[in-house]
Amino acid sequence: MSTKDYLEKDYYAVLGVPKTATAEEIKKAYRKLARQYHPDTNQGDTAKETKFKEISEANDILSDSKRRKEYDDARTLFGSGVGGQRPGGGGFPFDFGDLFGGTGQQSGQSGGAGERLGDLFGGLFNRGGGGGGTRTTSATRPRRGQDVESEVTLTFTEAVEGTTVSLRLTSSAACAACTGTGAKAGTTPRVCPTCEGTGAASRNLGNFAFSEPCRDCKGRGLIVDDPCPVCEGSGRAKSTRTIQARIPAGVADGQRVKLKGKGAPGENGGPAGDLYIQTNVKQHAVFGRMGDNLTITVPVTFTEAALGAEIKVPILKGMPVTLRIPAGTPNGRTFRVRGRGVTRKDGTKGDLLASVEVTVPKTLDDKSRELLNEFNTATAGEDPRAELIQRARSE
Repeated sequence: MSTKDYLEKDYYAVLGVPKTATAEEIKKAYRKLARQYHPDTNQGDTAKETKFKEISEANDILSDSKRRKEYDDARTLFGSGVGGQRPGGGGFPFDFGDLFGGTGQQSGQSGGAGERLGDLFGGLFNRGGGGGGTRTTSATRPRRGQDVESEVTLTFTEAVEGTTVSLRLTSSAACAACTGTGAKAGTTPRVCPTCEGTGAASRNLGNFAFSEPCRDCKGRGLIVDDPCPVCEGSGRAKSTRTIQARIPAGVADGQRVKLKGKGAPGENGGPAGDLYIQTNVKQHAVFGRMGDNLTITVPVTFTEAALGAEIKVPILKGMPVTLRIPAGTPNGRTFRVRGRGVTRKDGTKGDLLASVEVTVPKTLDDKSRELLNEFNTATAGEDPRAELIQRARSE
């Protein structure tokens, strides 16, 4: 994507949020759209796959405060044009995308608009009309690979214990046909004779020299006489690969996991980008989660709650544990089983919070009914609602 496209794309409109949107609003909008357009749920629908890539690209920029600021600053600076002219419009004798030193540069890469603007304006003026200093060819500078976004659905147990998943990733990489040179196989780019590979030319303006991208090579420093037919001279192409990604123990639903260096390969020896995995966790039929603790509701009989008992409580993995219920336990009381919860980053575990629920028998035989009537008679003098009624009257 050229920088012209980068500046003209309205990432806020793609996510359907205003420019003043908070980080939480951006995250919420992205998650909603990602679920709607994700390729896993729209297999074979190329239009929705393309839409998903646009959504991921927009989120990649706007969810990162530094990149979002660079994007906003660049659009503010060039959205109204330099010297009263819009980017790519009349008055610019070169490709505006190449002005920023990147063919095929993706929004997810570091060295974004702020760095490329620095390349331009860092050598904007040279005292005395000379070229001044040594410039590095922008086309050969190492560039970090783009970050890649993916999504995975985990079972409740996988999220708590951690797991390894297989992910198929599509990202930008060096074109295999030309090995990233942009030139047709059997040919090589040549150093631009005009700028001698610097990618910049100077124009004398009296006491100053104005540095601008070379018109012949459009700022690349290299000239491709016979472009590669696969990448059309950009040197970049889409690459698909499958990796095994380790999801750490304890991830929560909606959490974004970062795997450093697992993104797209870098250019010219630059480091690879990062991989961001959005996790969706399925609900469990028995267990719930509260932070680092697991929760469970355990049914007990009336006599167990009234007289006390030792009951078996299931845990997420392994044999059930024994829990002692003291006499007179009220309905809803929560007991803590230590070390049976979610694995934390430091290797320790949270707890299992077991809440008891007193069950009432649906049917009674004659003997049971007789005994309960005797119990009711024996406790007839106690009214559990007396204090409640008194408090209600006193308000």
